[in-house]
Amino acid sequence: MKQNRILTILFTLAVAVLASCSQGTQEETSAAGNEQQKEPVEVIKLQPQTIARSVDYPATLKAYEEVHLVPAQPGRIEDIFVEVSDRVTKGTPLVQMDKTQLHQAEVQLQNLKADFNRLDTLKQYGSVAQQQYDQVKTQYEVAKSNVEFLKENTQLLAPFNGVVSGRYFEPGEMYSGTPTTTTGKAAVLSIVQINRLKAIVPVSEKHFPQIEKGMETNIKVDIYPDTDFTGRIERVHPTIDPANRTFNVEMVINNREGLLRPGMFARIEFELDKEEALLLPSMAVLKMQGSNNRYLYVEKDGKAHRISVTIGDRFDDNIEVISDELEMGDNVIITGQSRLLDGVAVEVKN
Repeated sequence: MKQNRILTILFTLAVAVLASCSQGTQEETSAAGNEQQKEPVEVIKLQPQTIARSVDYPATLKAYEEVHLVPAQPGRIEDIFVEVSDRVTKGTPLVQMDKTQLHQAEVQLQNLKADFNRLDTLKQYGSVAQQQYDQVKTQYEVAKSNVEFLKENTQLLAPFNGVVSGRYFEPGEMYSGTPTTTTGKAAVLSIVQINRLKAIVPVSEKHFPQIEKGMETNIKVDIYPDTDFTGRIERVHPTIDPANRTFNVEMVINNREGLLRPGMFARIEFELDKEEALLLPSMAVLKMQGSNNRYLYVEKDGKAHRISVTIGDRFDDNIEVISDELEMGDNVIITGQSRLLDGVAVEVKN
């Protein structure tokens, strides 16, 4: 009987020990499970950055200078010395017109010059009337001016360094003065200057106080997506167009490398102001599925806190975020946030 009581007591003690061990194991397992539930994340400390506010406007590039060469009066074209796309330097002969009128004018000038020299000698001795002398002198000066005029218009010279953009006649044809160019102007040749270009941009009137002569601009061209070009405002028109509330801005664009051409489409970027903003890597901002709402997570006291934000401008891989809930120095989660929920425990790895 006594032996049975001893066995019962031993059995009860064994059960109690086993229960205690089991409870300890469950607590350790639970603690380990809680430890494993922390999501690993990386954060970035929120700091203000200085950015340039800018606006973009479309524009069509134009030659800085364009001239349509014509003689002063119709006549036969004797020769044309250049072709389209030829580069020319200032003063280079481009077109030779018929010289018949020039030769006639030169002969007439020589005769009048001889008459004038004789009368000038006689005048010194008082052997000629002043009226006669004045008439011959006037005729001589008019003939001299006519020869100079015909020389300028018989041989057409390049007015500046440029490129031939149009040729509308062939040697031997008659220039009649009728319009030949796409602009509705008459010409034998068209010359453009392309080592620098210009653009005329209509800008909204609200930016009138911020646009100034000499301001530099950034220029983007679709066919060169990885190349930035620079321009400089050369002229700001003083009036506002009441039809569309814009004013014209003329700018000059450096094109020494010759990549740009007149007629190309471009986007002109004006940097109007500098201010501080909150910039974050674009991957830090998430979008709520089925809506346009944006949000991000910040880490506070080992937990993720969800904050709604509004996005502003983009700057390469960074994005401007706007929210009253964000504070300077916040740890914004930039990796691992796609697995998070508000209030989830997180572990910062960086």
